Amino acid sequence: MNFGDLVGNAGLWWIVIALGLAGAELASPGVFLIFLAAGALLTGATVLAIPGLPILLQLVSFTLWSTVAVAIGRRWYHQFPVPTADALLNDRAGRLVGEMVTVVTPIEDGKGRVRVGDSDWPATGADAPVGTRMRIAAVRSGILMVEPLPPLG
Repeated sequence: MNFGDLVGNAGLWWIVIALGLAGAELASPGVFLIFLAAGALLTGATVLAIPGLPILLQLVSFTLWSTVAVAIGRRWYHQFPVPTADALLNDRAGRLVGEMVTVVTPIEDGKGRVRVGDSDWPATGADAPVGTRMRIAAVRSGILMVEPLPPLG
């Protein structure tokens, strides 16, 4: 096989694309490009097995194989979740529970706003004037459930 055969062989190009996608997944892990790489690799194998396959059918093959790979991957990760030392890694609201906040809009009739870091969040809890320090007890639908701090001493 010479260089001319390599340039004109779509199956090998799909395999090169698969290797590129797999390399991109390794360089920037996101657990998604690898499924597209699998689709490209299987498309390459299909094109090598069926020479002269029109580009439209190659793209359909890539779409189908990628969809199958994503479906298998989703099922796999659902059945065998990746363990982590930080259960709240991707749960921003869950990470807020226990944090101290300051009331910025008075909590009246159980509703107001509190400051968390550099942003204000809607809050529910015991009535409290502006400036009161409270603790986040829970988060539901983007609303912080706050409670008064226990007395010192």
